[in-house]
Amino acid sequence: MSTLRGKTLFITGASRGIGLAIGLRAARDGANVAVVAKTADPHPKLPGTVYTAVQDIEQAGGKGLACITDIRFEDQVEAAVRKTVETFGGIDILVNNASAISLTGTLETEMKRYDLMHHINTRGTFLCSKVCLPHLLKAENPHILNLSPPLNMEARWFGPHVAYTMAKFGMSMCVLGMAEEFKGRVAVNALWPRTVIATAAVSNLLGGDAVMKRARKPDIMGDAAHAILTTKQSELTGQFFIDDDFLRSRGVTDFEQYLCTPGEEPLPDFFV
Repeated sequence: MSTLRGKTLFITGASRGIGLAIGLRAARDGANVAVVAKTADPHPKLPGTVYTAVQDIEQAGGKGLACITDIRFEDQVEAAVRKTVETFGGIDILVNNASAISLTGTLETEMKRYDLMHHINTRGTFLCSKVCLPHLLKAENPHILNLSPPLNMEARWFGPHVAYTMAKFGMSMCVLGMAEEFKGRVAVNALWPRTVIATAAVSNLLGGDAVMKRARKPDIMGDAAHAILTTKQSELTGQFFIDDDFLRSRGVTDFEQYLCTPGEEPLPDFFV
C-alpha cells in the first residue's frame, strides 16, 4: 500500500511539532486523525492547540478529531480512544509521540520532573498502546510507531541526563517487547531523527534561534513515518529507524528540502 486514505491514526502530542507533521502527511492522503493532546487554549510559548491542529488537518485533506487528553490518566486515554472509535469506526495506527524532556543531571532533576517524564514517556506510551491494541488487532494493516531512539546502551547517552534517557529508552523498550508479543498481528517500530528538528521544545530548551537555524523541518519525520506506516505490517516490526536512513532506503535523495536554512549543516540529535 502507498496511501493512508481512509485509515484512522491516533496521534499523541499532535497539536504541534512532529506529531502534527505526521498527522498532516497522513491527512494529505485523506486519513482520519485523532489529535490527542492537552493544549486546548493558546499557550504563550507553544504554538498550536488541538483545535488549530484539526483545522490544519482538514485543510490538508483529512478528517480531524480533537481529543483533549492528558495521557498520564487512564480514564482520559480510554475516553479519547472510545471517542475515536465512535467517530471513525476503529483505529488503524497509533503514534506515540507525546513526550516530556528535561536535560538535567541527577542533582538538578527535581522528582516532579522525573515523574512527569516517566509518566508521559514510558507509562503514557504503554498505556496508549494497551488501550488501542484491542482495536488495532481488528485493523487490516495495524501499526504502532513510537517516537523514541535506538536502544544504544552507551554511557555517553546516560551521563548528561540519565532521567530523560531512561524515560525515552522506556518507550523503546515498549517497541522491543510489544513487537515480539504481537508479531504477525501488529507492527511495532520506533522512529528517531538524525538531526535536531525545529520544534517548540527545541526552541525553548536547546538554544533558540541559533539551534533552530541548523535544524531540519518536522516534515522529514512526517515523510519517514508515512513511509513506515504504508508498509505491510508483516514486512517490518521491532525496528528502530532513523528518519533519513529510512527515507534513503525508499528512494529519497533530496534532503536539502528539509533544511530550515538552506546550505546549513544540520546539528546531530541525541542517541544517534
